Amino acid sequence: MQEETYQSEKFIIVKTGVNGLDDLIEGGFPEKSITLVSGSPGAGKSILCFQFIYEGVNNGENVLYLTLDKREEGILLQAKKLGYDFQPAIENGQATFRYLNINKKLVYETMSNEILSGKYDRIVLDSITPLSEMPLFLADTQNNMNGSGYSFVDTENQSTGLSGPVQRKHILFIMNALESSEATTIITSELSLSSSNLSRDGISEFLADGVILLKADPTMDRRKLSIFKMRNTKHTLKPQDIQINENGITLVRKTM
Repeated sequence: MQEETYQSEKFIIVKTGVNGLDDLIEGGFPEKSITLVSGSPGAGKSILCFQFIYEGVNNGENVLYLTLDKREEGILLQAKKLGYDFQPAIENGQATFRYLNINKKLVYETMSNEILSGKYDRIVLDSITPLSEMPLFLADTQNNMNGSGYSFVDTENQSTGLSGPVQRKHILFIMNALESSEATTIITSELSLSSSNLSRDGISEFLADGVILLKADPTMDRRKLSIFKMRNTKHTLKPQDIQINENGITLVRKTM
């Protein structure tokens, strides 16, 4: 079995599990980095996440998949249909799938406690969009249990809209927890087909170490992947053709 991580001249890199992607980013994601994967429906965000944590499972790592859009059963069924059977890894304690219900008051505590448990080498948060849009107000405190610099404020009788600074604190809280975990992480963000942004919230791309954009073009029946940034990594900005098949997402090799 090929070693999952290896020491480069500057830092340790972690293989993505996506055929052809590692070649474009000097071997993989920087270890302990946070990479934002954004895209429209059907662009391949969840599939890329499955490939990323399945690669970790195959290399004996512990992985965590946090989902906000589907319950665990639906995610696992979707993954299995695509060829990624996580059930054996769940049974031996190597993989954890957890549904975060944003209608629950303790959703942030549940998320941060799991992330900060220190058990995981790879984490997926799919997606950050519902959390960033929650009407939750955070305040700086000197003494708090999670060590993030924020505590939870009762939002009853507060406005349900999020100002820019408040939304930024939402995302900072999440990013700080992920960074403190020292896991290599992918977070996803939802975009509309016509969007020209790099995330729904317009903030995550500035805080993440890497940004990958997935685009689907139904009229041309094609998908593309673009790497907008990757910390400490030389990479092309040119959009790459990709296809989704029984091997998941694969970059299309152009022949001369």
